[in-house]
Amino acid sequence: MDIGPYFVPFPNLREAITNHVAIKTQARSCTILPNFVGVRFMVHNGKDYVPVTVTQDMVGHKLGEFSHTKKRFTYKATKNK
Repeated sequence: MDIGPYFVPFPNLREAITNHVAIKTQARSCTILPNFVGVRFMVHNGKDYVPVTVTQDMVGHKLGEFSHTKKRFTYKATKNK
């Protein structure tokens, strides 16, 4: 049984394309379709919304792949006394 890509129907997609308005979504598992190219999404990462502008290379991936949920670890410099 082959299941197709999971995507959420965005009713305001046409409006977002013509008016360059960002679409707020929490659907991180939504597959990026070719007609999403050029659209700006505000993807929820668990704390706040991260801006993601869709390019041609992102087609076929999930929206959540471009909105990181964890902060990158950085080492703190120690002071030598």
